[in-house]
Amino acid sequence: MWNQFETTGYDGMMAETIGLKGYNGDLINAYFARPLGTGPYGSVVLVNHMPGWDEFYREFTRRFAQQGYAAICPNIYYRFGAGTPDDVVARARAEGGLVDSNVIGDCEAAAGYLRALPYTNGKVGIIGTCSGGRHAVLTACSVPGFNAVVDCWGGGVVQAETTPQRPVAPIDLTKNLPCPILGLFGNDDQNPSPEQVNQHEAELKKNNKTYDFHRYDGAGHGFFYYDRPNYRQQQAMDGWGKLLEFFGKQLA
Repeated sequence: MWNQFETTGYDGMMAETIGLKGYNGDLINAYFARPLGTGPYGSVVLVNHMPGWDEFYREFTRRFAQQGYAAICPNIYYRFGAGTPDDVVARARAEGGLVDSNVIGDCEAAAGYLRALPYTNGKVGIIGTCSGGRHAVLTACSVPGFNAVVDCWGGGVVQAETTPQRPVAPIDLTKNLPCPILGLFGNDDQNPSPEQVNQHEAELKKNNKTYDFHRYDGAGHGFFYYDRPNYRQQQAMDGWGKLLEFFGKQLA
């Protein structure tokens, strides 16, 4: 449970930017954090949102390390060049956005990196927010080996139309989902809307998948983001409790 550490416990971690061989062997950068200890630890791949590979996601990665996971957040925007997250995302938008196959390959490589560490237990979860939630679902349905997936208000899981960059709707791959999924959504959100969340849930039921969806009244898109007006403290803290409980069960 978040914020319930024993006061006598040891708390230490290592966090750094590393090189990672991503999709097609491309050398990208990634942010990696782990507890200082021998483990064995469960592992988490974090897929960042459309604001980019930003400070929030580095903090997000460190929080998982503090909770006892080896965690990595690959820079899925690496191919659009260097600069501030805002600058890089602007170039990505101008070029039509991220290419799904690149993101899937980067996340698959990140999972492989975590599994190969001597202090991990071989179990890997994946989590993303906003567009990263969509990519987390897409990746878990596209490559084998993930043990849990968390979709935080992933817009585009139910996709109205395909594009060259996004040639398939993740919901159409639901039959391939190999692991339990947790979903956290705001009922005031429009991407995904409550109707789209209903569609996703219905497809999971149809394919006999293990899922747990939580929908929050009074919350819209990005209600975890404490640096923005859409932050909702009560709903965010409840969501944190649920996702940590979920990963604690699935990645132990």
